[in-house]
Parts: sequence; C-alpha cells; structure tokens
Amino acid sequence: MRYPEFESVRCTHWSAPIWLAIVFAVLLVLPRSLTAETPDRIVSIGGSVTEIIYALGEEDRLVARDTTSIYPDAALNLPDVGYIRALAAEGVLSVQPTMIITEDGAGPPETISVLQEAAIPMVTIPDGYTKMDILAKILAVGRTLNVPEKARVLALKVETDLNNINFIVSTQTGVPKRIMFILSMQGGRITASGTNTAANGIIEMAGGQNAFTSFEGYKQVTAEAITAAAPDVILMMDRKGDHSSTSDELFALPSLITTPAAENAAVVRMNGLLLLGFGPRTPLAVEQLSIAINGAG
Repeated sequence: MRYPEFESVRCTHWSAPIWLAIVFAVLLVLPRSLTAETPDRIVSIGGSVTEIIYALGEEDRLVARDTTSIYPDAALNLPDVGYIRALAAEGVLSVQPTMIITEDGAGPPETISVLQEAAIPMVTIPDGYTKMDILAKILAVGRTLNVPEKARVLALKVETDLNNINFIVSTQTGVPKRIMFILSMQGGRITASGTNTAANGIIEMAGGQNAFTSFEGYKQVTAEAITAAAPDVILMMDRKGDHSSTSDELFALPSLITTPAAENAAVVRMNGLLLLGFGPRTPLAVEQLSIAINGAG
C-alpha cells in the first residue's frame, strides 16, 4: 500500500563527488579479478543480497539461495543451501556454483574455509544500517555481477525514495516516540536492540528513538532497565509458531506491564526481512514503520 503524502515530494540526486566516493569505496572492497568474467552459477547467501540480485534483473544466474532469502516469492523455487550462519559446505558445493555472493556474517568459519579451499570465488558484501550503506551494497552487488549501470539506476531510485520519505519524517512534530525492539523473549527473558544494529538503524530512519542506547548490539535486558527505558512502542518481527505471542501475552510480562507501551497496548509487528534487510525495499519499510509507530497507542 502506498500513501499519497509520500508520493508528493521530489528530491534531487546526490552530487557527483558523493557518488564518486561511494563508487571508489566499492572498487576497494571487491577484488579486481572478480570483474573479468561474468559468473552464471551463483549462490546467494543473505536475504538483502538476493533481493538486490532480483531487483537488478539478474536472477536467472542464481542456482541456489540461503534460508533467509525469502523475497521475492520466486526465490523460494531455488534450492536452499541452509541458514547463513550455519552453512554446510557439502550443500553449497552440490549445486556446482561458479561464484558465491554473501552478506557479512556467513559461517561457520570451518565451512567458509572449505569453500575457499575449493577455489570458488566468494564475495562478501559489506553491511550497514544507513542510506549510504544500502546504496554501497547495491553498487557492490552490481559490480560483482558486471552490471554496474543497472546498479547505478537502482541505487538512484532507492536514494530518491529514501530522500522523499526522510523529508516527510523530518517534518513530523512532537517528541519522537521511544521504540523498544524485541529480538526474542525466550523463557520470558527479553533480548532487545541497542545501538549499531539493523533495528536501531530502521528506528532512526522512521523518526523514532531507540529506547536503549547504553549498549551496542542485542542483549538481554532486565525488568528494571525496561522500566527505566519507558518505551512508548514495542517493535517486533512478525513471527509465527513458537516465536509468536499475542499482545495480551506480551504485555502481561512483569518486565513490560509498567511501560507506556503496555498502558496503550502499543505494539508494531513487521516482516523481519522487510524491516531489517536494508536492501531495495527499505524505503517501503521506513514508510510503513513511520506510519505504524505514529499511529500506535
């Protein structure tokens, strides 16, 4: 669903020096030897990388994907070689790839060592949680696939969309809502997001304020810390099965019951890959999250 107020704003593209800086950074990241040939049997590891490949129209070169690569739906027709952080070398090698493109964090290390020993070119695409990081990621994938012009066009579109949405977000009045992102609630123990995470990045893009800024990454937080953080809205991935919880179950937890979020039953659930992927759909994620958190409670 689109919202008219987000369609009415138009922003200019970056100036040439900024584009040149990003392109230069991408050139430093990727080995030159990988641009000499056009790989045609690619394994894509990481949901955002796979999304970018499809957005570039290069999906016919894919022969497999990992478990996190669930968008677009067509990707589900590819063989699944396993979870990005728990790959088995045998599964990856079984599809006879000529290249592996992966997000940061693929593993375990012993699997990566086996794949490197197999002399299959492997490119790790740098991750990050800002607009510039998204655009650099798109350019990096495009150069790896030898389609830099396609990547430039896609990056310009994503940059424009993000600028348009950022303009709307920046005009919002009032105190930013304090957002607590919950990664898990295993055994009633809440793991929340601090700074330097995808959750923190998307919360800031959407005009919210992360409720926890005293630590980096994701960590378990105490009831006392949650009470002190006083989140206005709880943000979670929209999960199914054992990982799901109703709003009543969520706000019945002693650690949350005293928060403003519980008082107003303010919880926002979004698709995890859309919310945290930092890929071509991030403008849509920012748009939806901004509207959701401002309408919650």
